[in-house]
Amino acid sequence: MLQRSHILEGMKINVDNFDFVCVEGEKLYKSFVPIKCPYFSDFVYFNAEGLAHLKFKGRHNERLIQDQYMRFKLLHLAPHVLKLSRTLQGMSVRNGFESVRCNGVTKLVAVNRKYFEFIAIIDDLRARIIVKQINDGQLQFWSIIPYWGGGFGRERIFYYGNPDED
Repeated sequence: MLQRSHILEGMKINVDNFDFVCVEGEKLYKSFVPIKCPYFSDFVYFNAEGLAHLKFKGRHNERLIQDQYMRFKLLHLAPHVLKLSRTLQGMSVRNGFESVRCNGVTKLVAVNRKYFEFIAIIDDLRARIIVKQINDGQLQFWSIIPYWGGGFGRERIFYYGNPDED
């Protein structure tokens, strides 16, 4: 707990506030219903994988506290952005492996993953919403990424990363 307090101190976030934001963010996420996105003319679902991705970068690899905090603080924007998005800002197609549970056995299966990126500025908050699709399956909310770069009047910083982790 001391290490966590120390990290949060530098951000002017106290532990109670962090815990509150995460608990409330998780409640909010669980209250989301599928959203019909105009870009896809289809529904985007908020499932357990998307929630886990807000907290973890990979299996048993927890995100930094600051990262979780910012994602949960911006989470309320995700349904709103998806409901209004008619234009795609980016797309990434990657081959990889996904865990699939079948007949009580979990195995890795080769899949084609597509990541769709929507960027929006709402109430002076800029966020990237990522939607994931495996093969030609269901569209699922994958992540919300805060705009970490400099603001207006400063040099703009572009971040290119791995959508599996971001």
